[in-house]
Amino acid sequence: MSGSERRPRAGHVQLDSRPILPTTDGNENITEADAFHIRQSLDPAVEYKMNHQRRGVALIFNHEHFFWHLMLPDRRGTMADRNNLKRSLTDLGFEVRLFDDLKAEDVQQKIYEASMDDHSNADCFVCVFLSHGVDDHVYAYDDKIKIQTITDMFRGDKCQSLVGKPKIFILQACRGDKHDDPVIAHDSTDSSSEALVNETEVDAAVVYTLPAGADFIMCYSVAQGYYSHRDTVNGSWYIQDLCETLRKHGSSLEFTELLTVVNRKVSYRRVDVCKDVNALGKKQIPCFASMLTKKLYFHPKSK
Repeated sequence: MSGSERRPRAGHVQLDSRPILPTTDGNENITEADAFHIRQSLDPAVEYKMNHQRRGVALIFNHEHFFWHLMLPDRRGTMADRNNLKRSLTDLGFEVRLFDDLKAEDVQQKIYEASMDDHSNADCFVCVFLSHGVDDHVYAYDDKIKIQTITDMFRGDKCQSLVGKPKIFILQACRGDKHDDPVIAHDSTDSSSEALVNETEVDAAVVYTLPAGADFIMCYSVAQGYYSHRDTVNGSWYIQDLCETLRKHGSSLEFTELLTVVNRKVSYRRVDVCKDVNALGKKQIPCFASMLTKKLYFHPKSK
């Protein structure tokens, strides 16, 4: 090896065209450019501030019927989801606003109005869609809406009063054209004692899109590429189990941990009664994509 090809001394890291940085102990320290930052000490237990005057607004867009030209089936059982969510979110202190079968233009107007509201004295924001979907879109009554169009309205440059606050989006819709086959033979699904025949239906597909920006969390009823199941009497599996878990643990369990419990509860279910024989015995697993930067608790608000 020639003198010009000498190896760097031990304790050095190679760097492209950046000067050597001196250290306090006299040793030279070379740092890669993409790691050149001031190291911060972060507290892993830090929580979102949830003691504002209000909990915040929760929008629920519920879609049961659709314009005939879309050739989408009615979503029987969705009113049970709507009412279940209203109770659960109200109990957590949210101001719940319900919208049924709105046209796409009206949905976007309601969301725009919410993004223009002053959320300064609110803890967070929630938006729920109960519908069909396809290719990164959710359906309103007469047309589909791109999910990112919705979430973009709440980015920091568009909705400054929610900067640094949790923005929670819950989507009950299908995300593909596959059924999830059971791996374990036994099942511990809750049985229904309803007098009506409680069949299982599927919602037509939606694929998730991650919004740009911190403090968003996207909660999906099913993993990408698979069907989302809905009971015609009791409502969708995901919303049933989400609401039950919110009632039991909503004020005590960290939100992403709560969603993991919901994942487990839904994964225990299977299709027992369905007109589509290919769906019998099939399973479902929800998922969530978190861009939260702190722990999220819905601690009870003082009266």
